[in-house]
Amino acid sequence: MAKPLSIVVCGSLVPDPLQTLEPVQTPQGPGLKNEQMLPSVLDPWAACALYEAANLAKQRAGSKVYLVALGPKAKLQQLMMTVAQKAPFTLVAVNGPAGGFTDAAEAATELVKAIKGIPGLDLSSTLLFGGCASASRDAGVTLQFVAETLGITECFMAVDELKLADDDSFSVLERIEGGQYLSSTCSGFPAAIGWATGSLPEPPNNPQVGMMNMRAVMPALMKAPVANVGVGGIAYEKTEVPSAKRDTVVKKDMAVDDIAKEIVDWIRA
Repeated sequence: MAKPLSIVVCGSLVPDPLQTLEPVQTPQGPGLKNEQMLPSVLDPWAACALYEAANLAKQRAGSKVYLVALGPKAKLQQLMMTVAQKAPFTLVAVNGPAGGFTDAAEAATELVKAIKGIPGLDLSSTLLFGGCASASRDAGVTLQFVAETLGITECFMAVDELKLADDDSFSVLERIEGGQYLSSTCSGFPAAIGWATGSLPEPPNNPQVGMMNMRAVMPALMKAPVANVGVGGIAYEKTEVPSAKRDTVVKKDMAVDDIAKEIVDWIRA
């Protein structure tokens, strides 16, 4: 009989991408204008990781999913009102900044502390999930920092599919160049999986799941430790929204080589 799973998902909030995000300088370093007022969503890649984790856990009775989230406690509470209705999980909250300028290594250090503090978690038989990228701190290395610090050497990034056997061996499909996949197999746990978009749709809201989750979410937020996360040793001289430039030229009956030459000349100019 297959053993229950322990899946730790690293994911936090990001500003709603539909909002206008304007970088500004603050006394604490670079940030976003009116950042505390911006509505937040669960990071899209982390959300895919959470849904995949919940789907795997549903296939094995007794499995547990932990969502380890680093972010401002008040905004995490608002976020959990919606996320808690999507899938069953146990929240492990860390109270700290979650802006796009936070240092990946410092964020990973705090996530590792939180993961090691999960009661009864056996890291040698755990799956570590997260997004392969982030809409906020997109260094692309945070999950790998966490895995390395925890001693997890099997790390797969940009995964779209994971198939798990009863003996805990599994196969994954990782995105590579040219729209192709790299197929890999692993004999067992532990392993870190950085999810791309996967293949699962966003689960519908389930008020019963939300009520069950919120019983543990509020206590987790109340005892969330404060994280000392900053911009690390990076000095930002200037932050600004990239300028947009558009030159439209309409021509007919041009040869392909001439079109390519004009594009190259325009880029060089």
